[in-house]
Amino acid sequence: MNRTTAAIRHERAVAFRDLHAAGRPFVVPNPWDAGTARILAGLGFAALATTGAGLAHSLGRPDGTNQVSRAELLANAALIVEAGGLPVTVDLESGFGERPEDIAETIRLAAAAGLVGGSIEDSTGRDEDPVRPLDEAVERVAAAVAAARELDFPFTVTARAENFFQGRPDLDDTIRRLQAYEAAGADVLYAPALPDADAIRAVCSAVDRPVNVLMGGALKLSVAELGALGVRRISTGSALSRAALGAFTRAAREIAGAGTFDFGADALPYAEVNALLTHADPPPAPGAPASDAPHSGARAFDAPHSAAPTPGAPHSAVAPGRGA
Repeated sequence: MNRTTAAIRHERAVAFRDLHAAGRPFVVPNPWDAGTARILAGLGFAALATTGAGLAHSLGRPDGTNQVSRAELLANAALIVEAGGLPVTVDLESGFGERPEDIAETIRLAAAAGLVGGSIEDSTGRDEDPVRPLDEAVERVAAAVAAARELDFPFTVTARAENFFQGRPDLDDTIRRLQAYEAAGADVLYAPALPDADAIRAVCSAVDRPVNVLMGGALKLSVAELGALGVRRISTGSALSRAALGAFTRAAREIAGAGTFDFGADALPYAEVNALLTHADPPPAPGAPASDAPHSGARAFDAPHSAAPTPGAPHSAVAPGRGA
């Protein structure tokens, strides 16, 4: 029997929520376009997250300057949903508006675009005051949660505390903010750019909701090690897109500077790229009925089952903006 797009979305939303309730961490890598989404889906990841920075850079714009519109961001996210056929959580930056009503509308539009989760951060985009006052930030998270609860599927709301990401390394205030966002109903909590394992453990021990941690930078911890600290979800932010840009820039500099083309030795073979983009069972276009599961080969990228969570690790059911 054919299932409707709404039924597929509901199934993906439940699957995404349930990933957070498992007793081990999972990775949501961050594609920035349809091709990278399709590659990641083919490699067996169970869910994906978008990257605001990766999108901005792909459009030829710097990140963190409010130069990507909500419509552009959601159009990109919809392409990722269609190409990957997996649950996708979207980086909604600071929500695209100053009023709580604006945040609620952004959540509704994200749901309409096929997303099953989204993050709201407490940054302002203003250099002079980069992080919102706590009461204002809580009101915005509460508006996102209220809008999500009105949907006919479990939309996972992630609340982000941006202190460390904005150059304000205040762990106590970060924890205080995450606890307030949890009280406001956020399903997942996220403080990008935590500096070390001790800070991650402190955050995970201070809250009861699942915690997302950003990896791919200077912090060198494995999936298993993060799980032992209490982490439930791991995202890569813009790291994958910047890795691709790094390879591109090194190759271009070699051509421009040395006049050589040795970079080609590291390029994926043409046939392999084609193979990565032609894995079986492409998802239906939005609005079209489908008879397949969202992605028959999807599997969580799990830590070894022996990596049990430490005491204080979040255990409830159901999770990143800038640079992420």
